[in-house]
Amino acid sequence: MSILSGPSEFFGLDIGSDSVRLVQLSKTNGPKKELVKYAYVPIDKKISKSDSKLDQQKLIQIITDLISRARLSTKNVVLGISSNKVFTTVTDIEKLAPDQINKAIHYQIDSLIPTPIDETKIDWKIIGDSPKDQNKSEVILSSVSNSYVEKSLDMIESIGLNVLAIEPDYFGLCRSLIVPSSAFLNQGILIVDLGVYSTDIAVVLNDAPRLMRTVSVGNESLVRAVSQELSVDENQSSQLIYKFGLSEDKAKGQIYRALSNSIELLFGEIEKSIKFFMSRYDGIKVSKIIVTGWASVIPELPLYISKRFNINVEIGNSWVNVLYNPDKQNELMGISHQFAVAVGLAERTND
Repeated sequence: MSILSGPSEFFGLDIGSDSVRLVQLSKTNGPKKELVKYAYVPIDKKISKSDSKLDQQKLIQIITDLISRARLSTKNVVLGISSNKVFTTVTDIEKLAPDQINKAIHYQIDSLIPTPIDETKIDWKIIGDSPKDQNKSEVILSSVSNSYVEKSLDMIESIGLNVLAIEPDYFGLCRSLIVPSSAFLNQGILIVDLGVYSTDIAVVLNDAPRLMRTVSVGNESLVRAVSQELSVDENQSSQLIYKFGLSEDKAKGQIYRALSNSIELLFGEIEKSIKFFMSRYDGIKVSKIIVTGWASVIPELPLYISKRFNINVEIGNSWVNVLYNPDKQNELMGISHQFAVAVGLAERTND
């Protein structure tokens, strides 16, 4: 899953459950890249989940049309992989000479990943010293099935694109939403990205992801809960959620009550993540929570999270590390909650 050496011009492509998004950035003389192109198109959720050849052809055509409409200057792409297709963990290995590290990691892999090693693509990176043992290094490890990777590559390459890298969505989220800052040195930042079918949770410490997990609470489960509770169709349910959200004093509190079980399940997973992080990194607390995806647009949900965990909550800005024309400010902010992964993919570098 590592990026190949060679072309420096590329775009990030995020094929989500309900839309396809792309972003192209260009290098500048400073630390931030500049926005060149961005585009997105909604897709039928049934197509994104389907394995049928007909639906795959429809998806290929949608992506082809989007790329044509965006008039990109490159066919090089960094492709995002849905987090629920990837196993990611943080582990420790002995500090070894560079030529021995790869062998040591592969020796441990069998006991770490959930799939047979010969059917799996694996990538890893040393992110620092182990917080538990000064004689060990901390390594982030990701694995994904060969069949899924090959299927994804075949689809993208059939369009005539050159895939430079594939990367789990977690990494794009962390890269785009976190501002490198000494203000949060040795403090955890937790990201909550509520998607269509699931929620990605990540904790970043000193600009490196240290915990990543996906939980089975998504926008669809919220919509379903309200639909069943109030006996309305799912379109009406969605409208009610994004109008009233978790306001206890609006709509007679009906929406709040209908969502409460699903929200409590999500909060339980956030709490587990915080506790696990703090147990591994002694004395380091989560000082900020960033919400994106649907979590950032449901009324009162960010405030509800802040009160529940007594932690400052910030609405994620996918463009915070990107330079762009100020005239685009309102438009970009309006779609920010959908673009964190695509922007993060486009921000990827060789380091």
